[in-house]
Amino acid sequence: MGDKWVPASSIESIFPSAPPPVTDSHIVKVTKPNIPQYNIGSTHNRDLMQMAKESLRGNWGLGVLTIFLYQVVTSGTSFIPILGYIAILIIAGPMVVGFNLIFLTIARRTRADIEQLFQGFSIFGTALGAYLLTLLYTTLWTLLLIIPGIIAAYSYSMTFFIIADDPTVGANEAITRSKEMMVGNKWKLFCLYWRFFGWSLLCIFTLGIGYLWLVPYMQTTLAHFYEDVKSNNTLS
Repeated sequence: MGDKWVPASSIESIFPSAPPPVTDSHIVKVTKPNIPQYNIGSTHNRDLMQMAKESLRGNWGLGVLTIFLYQVVTSGTSFIPILGYIAILIIAGPMVVGFNLIFLTIARRTRADIEQLFQGFSIFGTALGAYLLTLLYTTLWTLLLIIPGIIAAYSYSMTFFIIADDPTVGANEAITRSKEMMVGNKWKLFCLYWRFFGWSLLCIFTLGIGYLWLVPYMQTTLAHFYEDVKSNNTLS
């Protein structure tokens, strides 16, 4: 055995060859879809309520008339013999769209009129589809447990504001947007509803007449809630 030593690195094939350098051609780039991400609404609930009061100045009469006419149409339809419940299912979606449109217009302090209450019928298919789908999804979640049903209702709560704001949107897309919009905002909305609880109890003692003023106040506040969450969206 010879006594000459040589460096192992000088002997070929002992160590595997180094891998080729990584270049841009080897990197697979994954792009995210352009999905709107919504942040938690930045405006405090009490400020949303104050904004609603300011928006309703000069519009209380329209708000009260809207509630009264909405109740007359929906309640009157339900009294139709035999077909009443089917009829209310058919018209409920378009009526809710028009209902939200009026209060969204009031919240934006642009000219609102009672004819807007019936504008949902111009997009009848979308409005009906959104109503039936939200009703179905909420019912299915409620069959599991009450709490999931309530959470689902909050997730879908902005659906008809979205349709009123953008009549070109489809029913499923509006529901999807509402779910995205309400991520992180469901508790905020719950707290907003809770602020009206005491007022709602007082309205009972007025034989329900007080609701003619309370509901416009609530609905205009919800319109400002929608505007607040919508204004905080960013694209990823």
